[in-house]
Amino acid sequence: MSTSLIDTAPGYDQPIAVLKHCHDKIRKQLQTLQNLLSHLPQHGADAAAQQAAQAVQKYFNKAAHLHHADEELDLFPLLTATAQGEDAALLAKLGPEILAQHQQMDQDWTILNAQLDKIANGSSAALDASDVDRFVQAYSAHMAKEEAYIAPMAKRILSPAQMTILGEAMQQRRGILPAAIAGGIALADLRMDYGRASLSEADTLADPVAQFAKWFNEAMKAQVNEPNAMSVATVGSDGRPSSRIVLIKQYDERGFTWYTNYQSQKGQQLAENPHAAILFFWPELERQVRIEGRVQKTAAEESDKYFYSRPVKSQLAAIASQQSRPVASREQMEQNYAAVEAASGEQPHRPEHWGGYRLVPERVEFWQGRASRFHDRIVYSLQADGSWSKERIQP
Repeated sequence: MSTSLIDTAPGYDQPIAVLKHCHDKIRKQLQTLQNLLSHLPQHGADAAAQQAAQAVQKYFNKAAHLHHADEELDLFPLLTATAQGEDAALLAKLGPEILAQHQQMDQDWTILNAQLDKIANGSSAALDASDVDRFVQAYSAHMAKEEAYIAPMAKRILSPAQMTILGEAMQQRRGILPAAIAGGIALADLRMDYGRASLSEADTLADPVAQFAKWFNEAMKAQVNEPNAMSVATVGSDGRPSSRIVLIKQYDERGFTWYTNYQSQKGQQLAENPHAAILFFWPELERQVRIEGRVQKTAAEESDKYFYSRPVKSQLAAIASQQSRPVASREQMEQNYAAVEAASGEQPHRPEHWGGYRLVPERVEFWQGRASRFHDRIVYSLQADGSWSKERIQP
């Protein structure tokens, strides 16, 4: 007989199963909360009620936020870096919704927690049914959505290496792995380790986007600070360059995508000169990736999908801000926002001047730091027939 008689929790080598196990524990606490709601009118804040209140508090105060962090800091970044096509579109829609639900449920819990405090110490038997119902319904619908869409996607598209990254991050968050360890690499030793690293032509894949994906995943494994942050450099008709940090929202065989105000400084420069350079710098790994090419606007449908996936407040901010233009004061900005909020309500429309840019790569350089500044540099160049050539250049 191979079936275990013991109800054991899954190991962190199965991180998606661990997340489902967390959901099961949340459901038990939600049921306890509902049981408490029916118990109090008859028995008051007796010993059983106090014990139940303390159990619910213990879980939601000490464990639930870890589950949220697993998704926000590890699972969704991994999915975002990997998803393509319909998966990417679904993730762009559901991801922000789920993160916004985390914030709302945290707010709802704050209200309930204050009531449970008094029940736990026996000083009150008051528990608001509407607060309980709102919290239970929100959490139940939230978990059902994740189990129907996010978990299956993760199982389907995340590689074994990415699952290991997720599992190790979850263990580190819970103190099972030392805090100084990320992906099996001691952060304090990264410079020493990677100072001795090398990058050869044989180390790199044939396609630069695939090679970027490999390095991006390794940056996440090493817990690099904001691996999705990139510098975008543009040059207008006056020949003067400017650069700024933005967050990449998607990359695939078509190119590297970010979203912004088309009337901003970079938007004006790209209208005059539709070429740009982007730079990823991951100092913990002593690595950088330089990407140069032509820039084009994303289709309106793509811009719509991303815009409406953002929290409503971010949508309103995009409408209210005339990016890069002078403003008299912070107060004036707040007034502009309030006016847009009053006019748009909960259903703002994407303005024509806001959308995506995609840099279509023509040159991609992978730079690996080496001792004595004798670095490794491998460059991909796009050929006329659409293929890529690869060569080493000197530091």
